[in-house]
Amino acid sequence: MAIFDEELARLKEKILEMGALVENSIKDAIKSLIEKDDKLALEVIQKDHIVNALDVEIDEECIRLIALRQPKAGDLRFITTAMKIITDLERMGDLAANIAERALELNKEPNLKPYVDIPRMRDIAHGMTRDALDAFVNKDKRLAMDVIMRDDEIDDLKHAIVSELLFLMLENPNIICRAMRITFIAQYLERFADHATNIAEMVIFLVEGKMIRHTTIPE
Repeated sequence: MAIFDEELARLKEKILEMGALVENSIKDAIKSLIEKDDKLALEVIQKDHIVNALDVEIDEECIRLIALRQPKAGDLRFITTAMKIITDLERMGDLAANIAERALELNKEPNLKPYVDIPRMRDIAHGMTRDALDAFVNKDKRLAMDVIMRDDEIDDLKHAIVSELLFLMLENPNIICRAMRITFIAQYLERFADHATNIAEMVIFLVEGKMIRHTTIPE
């Protein structure tokens, strides 16, 4: 294997390492909420600096490869795709930490109601992230398109949660603070899924060399 190929392989491994951290963070953040586990929530918040460090490390490596190897065509597209993907992953790590922060606040009080749709949102968002990264590794356009199409499920669940919480707040203004924190969590999960969608869109760019963001989804 040529030296440049080895460097690209290591770059891919680092991205997957970062992705795995983000996947675990979103799972643990919601788990800390459902199980009222403050220790786990703090671990999610503390691990965000590892995601941030990987973001910087991978970004610097991408710049180095472009400067020293002067990649062309597919290799250049791979590196520029990698740079955009890690930006989304870093923001996803931030959102997982934000959820953990809201969990710490909510864990001090009784639940408004059993958490049902929040874990569903988490499962969909987690699956989208996993599949978007798999699509990146395997240059799988079909899987990337599947990820993009799943974003509507997340949006629908968020709207359902917000609508229910608004109704509860109108009935009982005393629960507004708790309800708003849950609303924030639903919004964070929606944004998390949006970033997974961005990664999937970059996979389309990697495979086909064209951007589909802000355009009609291709057949």
